[in-house]
Amino acid sequence: MNRPARTAALVVAAVLLASCGAPSPAAPPAPAESGHQAHGTGRPTPSESGHTAHRTGRPAPAATPLRPGERFVNLTMPRPYEPGPPNGGTDDYRCFLVDPGLTGRVSLTGAQFQPQNTEIVHHAIFFRVRPEQVEQARRHDERTPGQGWTCFGDAGIGDASWVAHWAPGTNETLLDPEYGYDLPPGSRLIMQVHYNLLGVRGEPGTDRSGIRLRVTDRRLEPLETALFFAPVELPCTPRESGPLCDREAAVKDVGRRFGEDSRTQVKLLEKYCGPVRPGATQHCDVPVRSPFTVHALAGHMHLLGRAIKVELNPGTPKARTLLDVPAYNFDDQSLRPLPAPVKVAKGDVVRVTCTHDAGLRALLPQLRDTPPRYVVWGEGTSDEMCLGIAISSAA
Repeated sequence: MNRPARTAALVVAAVLLASCGAPSPAAPPAPAESGHQAHGTGRPTPSESGHTAHRTGRPAPAATPLRPGERFVNLTMPRPYEPGPPNGGTDDYRCFLVDPGLTGRVSLTGAQFQPQNTEIVHHAIFFRVRPEQVEQARRHDERTPGQGWTCFGDAGIGDASWVAHWAPGTNETLLDPEYGYDLPPGSRLIMQVHYNLLGVRGEPGTDRSGIRLRVTDRRLEPLETALFFAPVELPCTPRESGPLCDREAAVKDVGRRFGEDSRTQVKLLEKYCGPVRPGATQHCDVPVRSPFTVHALAGHMHLLGRAIKVELNPGTPKARTLLDVPAYNFDDQSLRPLPAPVKVAKGDVVRVTCTHDAGLRALLPQLRDTPPRYVVWGEGTSDEMCLGIAISSAA
């Protein structure tokens, strides 16, 4: 998904963001070591990785029945799009402006993305474009050749807010019907689709994905999306070698493929989460600047991910775990509602911890033929992320 914002807060108010004031990070303690090994070999097997089924083309699940006052709005891309990754890469982030036709204010209570070409769709994020932003987005679209525009990292037009997302295993998740994302009349949506061509044989074909929105005319308590992140500092395995196993060369390569902002973002993570300590496990402590309430969480990594955890106030009497995925599966990035909403106070600390496994690179079909590299945060499927996604409301 996307990189953190290019500000001290490091929270994208556009896609992976929008947010309810998620705070800027502080330096974390030293990372722990990974304990993941395959039985007897010290290396994971493809079946253990859980990262092999995300291109099976499984149909979207049937819609949960509408609740009182709700209705569906179905949207698709204006026309089919053929991915064309820039800069010699294999990843294309493309943003499309879509119009839900809102003549009155509604609340978004659910969404089901409908990927049309599952061979190449890695993830999708939907950003809210408020009426006063629509003309800016339209002009940006019109002056960009082809359909939509390239948008590594965010929606590409400034302050757009994340209101829905999809990654493999993510289906519509319904929360308390008293909460929803506010969509004023005249709003548009930006559909950011990450296309990845790793492992695709022959021509990738085109894609014309869509989304089914669940909306109500009722005014609900507004939801926002907050992101909590940690750096990735994953060296090559002892069995690997090559020019990109050098960290600086790998960071430079990320900048070449995705732009100088991506290179800068690696440095920002180092600044706000602590000095570089290469290893399989990294974490970041984020001090909370304003209170909010968490309703559901998801974790996002790429194909080398092994485990992800989101904790509140770790190491204190108030410590609690909000999300714990000890065996991460790229094909199951579902949003997990909390048993009960959790209030987060100003001065609290949110910690995100991720474990990655460079050994998976030699085993997974999508990565097997890619050059070994020191892996840092990056937008590509052959790069990595460590991201906690929280659906939240005001405290």
